[in-house]
Amino acid sequence: MSDTSVAPQAPTSDLAERAIALAERWVAESAEVAVDPAAERLAGVLKDPNGLPFTLGFVDGVMRPESLTAAASNLQRVAPLVPSFLPWYLRAAVHAGGAVAPMLPSPVVPIARRVLREMVGHLIVDARPDKLGPALQTLRESGARLNLNLLGEAVLGESEALRRLEGIHELVRRDDVDYVSVKVSAIASHLSMWAFDEIVERVVERLRPLYLSAAEDGTFLNLDMEEYRDLDLTMAVFMRVLDDPRLRDLEAGIVLQAYLPDALPALQSLTAWARERVAAGGARIKIRLVKGANLAMEHVDAVMHDWPSAPYETKLDTDANYVRCLDEALRPENTEAVRIGVAGHNLFHIAYAWLLAGERGVQRDVEVEMLLGMAQGQVQAVAREIGHVLLYVPVVRPDEFDVAISYLVRRLEENASSENFLSAAFDLAFDRAMFVRERDRFTASVTRAADRMLITGPRRHQDRTATPDEGEPATTTDAAPAADLDEAGLTQVVLGIAGGGAAAADPDETRPAELPGRPSLFGGDAFVETAVFSSRETVVSQGAPGFRNTADTDPALPANRAWARSILSRVATSTAGDAAIAAARIGTESELEAVVGRVASAADAWGSMPAGDRAGVLLRAARALEARRGELIEVAASETGKTLAEADVEVSEAVDFARYYASTARELDSVSGAVFVPSRVTVVTPPWNFPVAIPAGGALAALAAGSGVVFKPAPQARRCAAVVAEAIWEALDEAGIGREVLALVDLDEGGLGRQLMTHPAVDRVILTGSFETAALFRSWRPDLALQAETSGKNAMIVMPSADLDLAASDLVRSAFGHAGQKCSAASLAILVGPVARSQRFSRQLVDAATSLRVGSPDDPLTEIGPLVEAPSGKLEWALTTLDEDEAWLVEPRELVDERYPGRLWTPGIRTGVKPGSRVHLEEFFGPVLGVMHARSLEHAIELQNAVDYGLTAGLYTQNPDDLALWLDRVEAGNLYVNRGTTGAIVQRQPFGGWKRSSVGGGAKAGGPNHLIGLGSWRPTAGAATSSTLHLKGLDSSITDVIEAAQPALGYEAFEWLRRAALSDAVAWNRTFGKVVDVSHLGVERNLFRYRPATVEIRSTTDAAPQALVRAIIAAVRAGSSFTVSTPAGLAATVRSALTALDVPVFVESDEQWYARMSGPAAEEAPARADRVRLVGPPARVQEVRTALVAAIEGDPDLAVYADEVTQAGRIELLPFLREQAISITAHRFGNPDHWSESVI
Repeated sequence: MSDTSVAPQAPTSDLAERAIALAERWVAESAEVAVDPAAERLAGVLKDPNGLPFTLGFVDGVMRPESLTAAASNLQRVAPLVPSFLPWYLRAAVHAGGAVAPMLPSPVVPIARRVLREMVGHLIVDARPDKLGPALQTLRESGARLNLNLLGEAVLGESEALRRLEGIHELVRRDDVDYVSVKVSAIASHLSMWAFDEIVERVVERLRPLYLSAAEDGTFLNLDMEEYRDLDLTMAVFMRVLDDPRLRDLEAGIVLQAYLPDALPALQSLTAWARERVAAGGARIKIRLVKGANLAMEHVDAVMHDWPSAPYETKLDTDANYVRCLDEALRPENTEAVRIGVAGHNLFHIAYAWLLAGERGVQRDVEVEMLLGMAQGQVQAVAREIGHVLLYVPVVRPDEFDVAISYLVRRLEENASSENFLSAAFDLAFDRAMFVRERDRFTASVTRAADRMLITGPRRHQDRTATPDEGEPATTTDAAPAADLDEAGLTQVVLGIAGGGAAAADPDETRPAELPGRPSLFGGDAFVETAVFSSRETVVSQGAPGFRNTADTDPALPANRAWARSILSRVATSTAGDAAIAAARIGTESELEAVVGRVASAADAWGSMPAGDRAGVLLRAARALEARRGELIEVAASETGKTLAEADVEVSEAVDFARYYASTARELDSVSGAVFVPSRVTVVTPPWNFPVAIPAGGALAALAAGSGVVFKPAPQARRCAAVVAEAIWEALDEAGIGREVLALVDLDEGGLGRQLMTHPAVDRVILTGSFETAALFRSWRPDLALQAETSGKNAMIVMPSADLDLAASDLVRSAFGHAGQKCSAASLAILVGPVARSQRFSRQLVDAATSLRVGSPDDPLTEIGPLVEAPSGKLEWALTTLDEDEAWLVEPRELVDERYPGRLWTPGIRTGVKPGSRVHLEEFFGPVLGVMHARSLEHAIELQNAVDYGLTAGLYTQNPDDLALWLDRVEAGNLYVNRGTTGAIVQRQPFGGWKRSSVGGGAKAGGPNHLIGLGSWRPTAGAATSSTLHLKGLDSSITDVIEAAQPALGYEAFEWLRRAALSDAVAWNRTFGKVVDVSHLGVERNLFRYRPATVEIRSTTDAAPQALVRAIIAAVRAGSSFTVSTPAGLAATVRSALTALDVPVFVESDEQWYARMSGPAAEEAPARADRVRLVGPPARVQEVRTALVAAIEGDPDLAVYADEVTQAGRIELLPFLREQAISITAHRFGNPDHWSESVI
């Protein structure tokens, strides 16, 4: 106990100086201790510039994979980085292994693994029972006590959690073990902070027997923690467990992390509780005070959710808070109830703590704790001074050594980071500069600890019960004004591109196309080729002006958890949206006519408003949606069964849509060379599976584009849409604009639904639903302008080099989140090679899936809510019936529930899925995952692409070659690498697919081009003309076509065409040829790029020659695979130019063309394109469009672009391009991972 005869006092003025002197003595004494060769070798390796990437790459890439072939491939990649510090024979072995491993993986990889295990083996102890005892005995010979931490597989489910708990029990029961650490996250899975009280109760029940056993066996238990979100939970569990009367006399410990500003209040709270416990006759507790062990993952958590980082931003502040906590903890009145573990390797802070404790007479209440294998000479020096040191000892079985990867990564990063004391540990005695550096850092921390500006308490203050920030949307700014460049300006821009400008030195910038045989001069002026796609991310790009994604709700904060509880309490009796949807009921044709008429009338004024004014209304809508967050979550849970976490992110997405479209709408008024013409009336018909985000996004997009909206929700989600509509009406009211511009309608989907879709006043329909629904709408009205995001049959490929634990976790979340009712859900897993035989992957997959809690949406523990309706048809088949040779890895079960009859189903996983089977090709829209096997990545891509849809696709790999091949061949609009396939975020991952996952000429929702496709475009009336007719700076393939057409063009036509070509070049260089990441998250790369589309260009008989050529040069610029069809033929020179480009040309009448487009492809003729670009006078083009869609019976597989041809490259290139969003996890355990940057 504390020596209470010494009164508490402030640290003496010379304490820091005395601590420096003591630390210097320890450094000198440690230099006399023989250094462990493995530790010295590792320290030397990490000082090499390539040391950390080599060691991390070796640990993660060679040690981790089950597949020897994958490990061999990784060994070949890291071998060139081998540090020079290693002995020559080890360097030679690594180089030789790297060269030979791909050919002989079996002998080489095990040898390489043994070499590395020897290098890092001093950091970890063998957990096998017969090996552990002797190892512990050896470690104790130094006089140290040992704190054992059992490492194991990632805890994805309850099976592994219980296995880990039993392993810890075995340690506690051993006679030679007296100190064990345990983490809540290691012994319980699926910890949702929304269910804080229930999780605390569950964990307490699970830990209580362990603590009772520890009390009986005399083992000290230390409750550890990892991340900020664990803080409240760990403290609550700790106090609840020890409140058990049977544990009154048990002394146990808990960890606090000083890099959290919350640490001091937490210390004070635990101390106050402990003092009450001791006063009531109970035992003391111990608090292990550490600097913090998971900074990298804290950063990832903050960046991904847009939260303030929980830890301090600087190491100085962390060290200062450590000093503050020591001052608080080492007071006699506190140590009477709380012993302190001073944990860390910074000799200055250890000395400071020891001397401070001495001044206050509480040294007997202090225990110094250090890490096994780190600077053992210093450990011995400290131990000689204070009596003993407690060593933190990770234990793991050799056959599970790879599970220690994350621990090793943290330790290796600590050794290598110059901010950390350990990076200088071996140099302090011999390098005075290093000693001075660490000494000065220490004195700075003592000074900073006394600074009142150093904050104490949480850095996160989000409170969903508070009023949304009124000023936040004001950050949105105007788009750049239209740049009607004059002749010299436009030409100079293009010449700058052609000449390379400042970016020419960048080897990954858009490069000149290499077309042998092309002339090097045109009209006496030099030029270079410019129209190629950039292969990699090349520019720092900004997104929509002023836009920032809405922060997720932080469940780690008590105020938010209380807010969530109040929402869940209202779900069962919710009436949100009832009144609005009742008022929106349409029962007769005349009522529908009246509604459409009112919207059309209101749309005239709305569409004529400047886009900036419409944007202001959308910003008001964003505020209104944010203010209704709780109500929207309530109604989504009540009506469609969404869990709170699922509904919350939908509200964030709805708010994001409002703000993003407010920003991008401004561009509609600022495109040089083209004028946007809003659709007058747009019908928005969203789905039930995203009852908040997609309805809001569709309605807001149409409004942003200047259209009046008839808002017709799915019957299963009509109340959700009603609340969304109320938020938008509130915004219109505030702006003084009539509500008539947005009409909410609830009508039967039969006759009245058909009347709405075929109404002549309806210009456009925005649909999110199935491809079959799109086909139905087109069968009613073949000429319907339909933009639709439709079905998805999405697969995740898992390669042998993948982190199989993370792959299993993400696969389960992607397949079964939202009860599998997401169009982006991964309903197929394609396991390549040995992954299909991996028992660990199969075990983790089953554990993760079977541990998901299925229940009602108002239960905070629920992870899978009810299906929107009882399954029938193909979903019922998928949940109950196996195809030939298939088997249930996890058989789905219906759970009986009176509130949700037939709607609660546990997940199902079926194996043995064959190519071409129903499970391979059909979308079921429910909690069913099919597992397929593939021989190779090429085979896996064939299986992934074999479906009719192309919405999302996933790949799990650590191999750059895999990524390069996959990116080149996969056919999907949203690609995900080493992460789940769901959860697209506005601007970050604009959402929309290829093939039958998209219908019409629209662009990705939440992306830069979405609004452009929600109206029509016409050319500006005239432009300045040039005094010359040169084509300076243009691609020769484009100048060839223009020159070929020149004889048929007048001066003005040629000038118009020339300026169009220059506009294309500028748009290509600024936008379409680039790979960009506008989010700049660092820990995740969110890339956006364009791919060529297949297009048929069809001109009318009376099409202006320059208009047809203008479309052709846009196709050439985009690298599109295209054909040209014309009823009157082309000039011989133009046709010759197109022949040189391998462009098929058809001369055919309208009737012949209609027949070709609607019939089967002729032999040796190109297959029908996915898109058609019509060229001609507006009236004639509409006639041709009407005839074409009638001939193909409204086939949704063909997108028809029928707007007038303009000069604007920003507009005219889009029909020839497909958008693709690529999201790649760019960290390993929080540390930056740049592996993909060599590929894209």
